[in-house]
Amino acid sequence: MVASISLNRIEIPAGQRIYLHDIDWQELEQILLELGDKRATRIAYFDGELEIRMPLPEHERAKVLISYLLVVLLEELDLPWESLGSSTFKKESMKAGIEPDDCFYLKNCRAMIRKKRLDLTIDPPPDLAIEVDLTSPTQISAYEALGVPEIWRYKNGKLVIFILADGHYIEVSISPTFPTLPVREGISRLLERSTEMLMSEAIKVFRQEVRQWLK
Repeated sequence: MVASISLNRIEIPAGQRIYLHDIDWQELEQILLELGDKRATRIAYFDGELEIRMPLPEHERAKVLISYLLVVLLEELDLPWESLGSSTFKKESMKAGIEPDDCFYLKNCRAMIRKKRLDLTIDPPPDLAIEVDLTSPTQISAYEALGVPEIWRYKNGKLVIFILADGHYIEVSISPTFPTLPVREGISRLLERSTEMLMSEAIKVFRQEVRQWLK
């Protein structure tokens, strides 16, 4: 007899994750339905392998701060944007699904206004995703399959920028979204200082720094 246990009965401590193997697409859809939308956990799925993780408070603070800093950059450059946060992005033909820590539409932002459902067979993937790697690495294979052009990953106390090239991610020193600005160094430096600052103070400091860059 094979035991069947509802996922709602499984508790995942903060900073931990569980892995489920040999999950087909129909099972993934059922699991997402069972987990529901109002949850703290996030999933990553690629080619039958499903990861369900529970972020730490430290993870959430870094995620929110990086997102705010990105918004500062976009505002100071007067660039349009739309965020869909940790929405579920999935595509059956690629056997891939991901819930980013945050994501932004830039080139395609106007197409996402009032979007209630995502269908990656017709909708574009986000232009930029943010991932905070504190306890384990991001599921890069899912991002490659879905074709997200740029990922900002916070790992080992630094911001690392990856761009998609020929179907695979490569690390770069300059964000193609902000080609003339020292984004990687500036945000990494601010994140290091932010441990002793309120988030509101950190954002003000960064905005002043960006304005110096733009002079």
